[in-house]
Amino acid sequence: MELSSLKIVVDAMGGDFAPVNEVAGSVQALREHDGIEIILVGREEQVRSELARHAPGNLPVSVVHAPDVVTMEDSPTAALKQKRKSSLAIGMNLHKDGKADAFVSAGNTGAVLSASTLILGRIKGVSRPTIGAFFPSEEGVCLLVDAGTNVDCRPQHLYEFAVMGSIYANRIFKYEDPPVGLLNIGEEMTKGNEVVKEAYQLLKAGPLNFLGNVEGRDILRGKVRVVVCDGFVGNAILKFGESVPSFLKAKLLAYAEKSVLRKGILALMRGSLRSVFREMDYEEYGGVPVLGVNGVSIIGHGKSTPKAIKNMILKAVEVAQANLNQHIQEMLAGTSVDSSVSVPAHP
Repeated sequence: MELSSLKIVVDAMGGDFAPVNEVAGSVQALREHDGIEIILVGREEQVRSELARHAPGNLPVSVVHAPDVVTMEDSPTAALKQKRKSSLAIGMNLHKDGKADAFVSAGNTGAVLSASTLILGRIKGVSRPTIGAFFPSEEGVCLLVDAGTNVDCRPQHLYEFAVMGSIYANRIFKYEDPPVGLLNIGEEMTKGNEVVKEAYQLLKAGPLNFLGNVEGRDILRGKVRVVVCDGFVGNAILKFGESVPSFLKAKLLAYAEKSVLRKGILALMRGSLRSVFREMDYEEYGGVPVLGVNGVSIIGHGKSTPKAIKNMILKAVEVAQANLNQHIQEMLAGTSVDSSVSVPAHP
């Protein structure tokens, strides 16, 4: 991936292992890729002490002091009001003020989402920003959106999620005219609650490559590239999906313990199994963008390793270069948020 010179703000105090992993991942990103600069925001003494351990030399990294820390236990909205000098708030404002091209955090997901929405603001035409989740499938990567941001949704919200997800799949994953599916309890257009039924009509009338309703089993089958649902359902699927790799590993280990022959079989398959599990590893994807805000904000797992932090930074660069926001605004131009049967304007 060719990287142009971009400045990325890293919330050095966000995450379960901050600032250790945040600093280590930032240094990895700078050493492995040219053309990026990193601004570490956090408690300066701690951040610089950790940075010194990596002997950064002439790497393009700077530190901005932020005395407050938003913890995982903090209420998202209260954190922004009570901790105005947090690494989250100061870092996000650096991005808003044009001093950086993107923001990255493995901290409190709700707080990062709130800060992204309140500080950066929404793209014109977006009523609710969202985040998605990546799932490996038989046919590449599937993007599920919403993954937990918006629990209660109206039909128009689901339509907007589909638009943003489709643009992301096209611009980032390079899927041409990505197929979109609406998650439901059956493929028939008459299935589901009233919100889903009305969303179906919106999607059917819109400019997307809408294939209709899909079921949960279709996510891993790769029937579509984008799966749309409300955040309640999406988060339940996400958390279930996160349990699959450890479950499979436990079953494989139990299988191997039965006999020497089985251990030998698994040993011969080690390379293939490692490749399969890599596709399920959150570290490989780094983080997910907050779609629908005026900027680039990447949210990562609280337990992010240095490798995951590095890939979050590279994801931020990729999203910043893709110019997603302009495409989202153009496609949503002319939609009516309040009408459940409005026909979106074609781009």
